[in-house]
Amino acid sequence: APPRPPDAAASDVPASGPPGPDGAPRPPGPSPRPGTGPARRPPEPSPVPPRVPPAGAPGQRQDGDDDGPVGAVQPAKPVARRPVTRTPVAEDRSDGPPCPSCATPNSPERRFCRRCAAPLRPAEPVPKLPWWRTVWPFRRRVRGGSGRLVRGLVVLGAVLGLVAGGFLLFPAGRTAVEDIRDKLGDAAEISPVKVTADAQVPGHPAGDATDGVTNTYWGTPAPGATVSCRFAQPFRLVAVVVHTGASKEPAEFRAQARPVRADLVVREEDGTRHTKELTLNDKPGPQTVRTGISDVVEVRFVVRAAAGTGKGRHVALGELEFRKRS
Repeated sequence: APPRPPDAAASDVPASGPPGPDGAPRPPGPSPRPGTGPARRPPEPSPVPPRVPPAGAPGQRQDGDDDGPVGAVQPAKPVARRPVTRTPVAEDRSDGPPCPSCATPNSPERRFCRRCAAPLRPAEPVPKLPWWRTVWPFRRRVRGGSGRLVRGLVVLGAVLGLVAGGFLLFPAGRTAVEDIRDKLGDAAEISPVKVTADAQVPGHPAGDATDGVTNTYWGTPAPGATVSCRFAQPFRLVAVVVHTGASKEPAEFRAQARPVRADLVVREEDGTRHTKELTLNDKPGPQTVRTGISDVVEVRFVVRAAAGTGKGRHVALGELEFRKRS
């Protein structure tokens, strides 16, 4: 607080001096002139004991706190840092496949080399496009989806053309398909249920032409005779195998006349007839004639010309074999 000013009455009364050595008061000296005496020092404030802040969160003001001075604060006690536990890094295995670039062994689960960072599993090469993908409009474009509409229209037009051609050319298309099946499939032998002829020599009936052996034959007195073979069920006739002559032995083969030209007449179930002219070789052994006719119920062999004819000779047909598609 500021010093209190002296009273006016007290300023007029001389004050006694300080006590002497023997305890007696000293006489008062001359009173100083106003404004010329020593300046009076203001009283010093009493020391205030340090105030301990109440317990609580630091920096928060508690109830009942005033704005008094804050005492000294003890420094914080240093705390040692806790040790950090680190997992040891497992060493990379070196028993895996080698790097294709630097031949460094790597573990199987790695994707890049641990030394040169080259890829351990290179991307597979892009397969080469087929030739038809390089022809317009099927070739691949740079932009995704470009040309897709054109390719779709071309494919649709091709499919519609094939369908229309199948309807318009159905017989020809069916024949082509059946021929392909004949070539790809197997052929089995089929025997007729009835064999007849319009002419024959004694001892060589028409049935000897389909008995399965070549040392017997059907004999006719002269060219122009016909042998007919009927079948129980319609079938796909793939081929007819013809054996001419009396036998497959050369000496016996030339003992009788042999057919060299003939007509093969095939009748279907609906009555349609197919005639095929044959030119046969004059030598022993089988000769195959491709037919490819469906729904066959009867086959006729008509002798048109023969080789080795003469007095006392007749025309000999050793064997007829029929093949069907199995």
